[in-house]
Amino acid sequence: MKTPIAITSIASFSALGKNPDEVWKEYRNPETRIMHTNTGETVSLTAPISGSLLNDVEALRNSDVKYKSLDNSVLYAILASREALKIAGWMNSEFGVNIGSSRGATQLFEKHHKQFLQTGKTATLASPTTTLGNISTWVAHDLKSQGPELSHSITCSTALHALLNGIAWLKAGMAGKFLVGGSEAPLTPFTIAQMQALKIYAKSDAEFPCRALDLNKTKNSMVLGEGAAMACLELGKKENALAYVTGFGYATDDLQHSISITDEAECFQKSMKMALQDSSPDEVDVIVMHAPGTIKGDKSEYKAIEKVFKKLPMLTTNKWKVGHTFGASGMLNLELAVLMLQHQQFIGVPFVTEKNPRKEIRNVLINAVGFGGNAVSILLSR
Repeated sequence: MKTPIAITSIASFSALGKNPDEVWKEYRNPETRIMHTNTGETVSLTAPISGSLLNDVEALRNSDVKYKSLDNSVLYAILASREALKIAGWMNSEFGVNIGSSRGATQLFEKHHKQFLQTGKTATLASPTTTLGNISTWVAHDLKSQGPELSHSITCSTALHALLNGIAWLKAGMAGKFLVGGSEAPLTPFTIAQMQALKIYAKSDAEFPCRALDLNKTKNSMVLGEGAAMACLELGKKENALAYVTGFGYATDDLQHSISITDEAECFQKSMKMALQDSSPDEVDVIVMHAPGTIKGDKSEYKAIEKVFKKLPMLTTNKWKVGHTFGASGMLNLELAVLMLQHQQFIGVPFVTEKNPRKEIRNVLINAVGFGGNAVSILLSR
């Protein structure tokens, strides 16, 4: 990339906490945030936000009568976006907003649908509060943004597609600043039942129920998490830049099955090569893998990395700790990458031994892919 994209802040709201210091402290803690929780009338393994963060959500919900009818996916996004703007110093400035979600307002939708089945009627606000564009619209309203508002859903690569959109707007000269990210509140009975029906959900009571990046596992171990993550993007070199986007790639597999990717993740091979077209693979120090904790998902991505890199970089993922947050997962991956670049410390997977340790972290590649093989790869540099 001739002109890099500066990330001037990144913030999240998840099981890891609500500000960069909390998140970094949690990453250095080798314990998982996955636990047994009540989901409807059943108990499931999930990675929920903490009780103190739930208090923040309720405080936001009660702060404005218009917020009382909003889904958690919207409220998580507002809280993460407020923190991101504060760090970047964007208050009272014009910027675009692109926040995506895989499931969207699934909790509200399930609630309204249940009410409809029981009574044949639904609440007045059932439609506007469950539409896909709901998140970006409310974030822009809350932050008083005067720029464009975009929403989309590209399953689990949604947040990184939002980043791609932000890059496109900045490079086209159509905006000077862009807030991008993803938000997800999928810990609902119907959503978890869907994942269990696919036979990819974890059942283990082991210390680490999600065995993401364990290439020897014999059972699928995906677990759902929730949260939101946002990044502030600006064009060119900036004094307050945390990191720079120096490469990006995207690709889609030829569809073989609606939820699978090819055995050697050809979509990742293409997206990683595209992201590295201005850099040598040898310059990549870390890859933050998508690695959902499924047998095929983890192995196929690993095989794709072997195809692209003669010498493997250090490999990691965060889903063993925070679960799979669907549309928000790519931006949470990006946050981990930024923190490792800032602190010059590799955060590995406790039950996986790193085979290729490197002292300095200069360039980190981040992967995300959605059902059907919609892959995105982002190269970050110091």
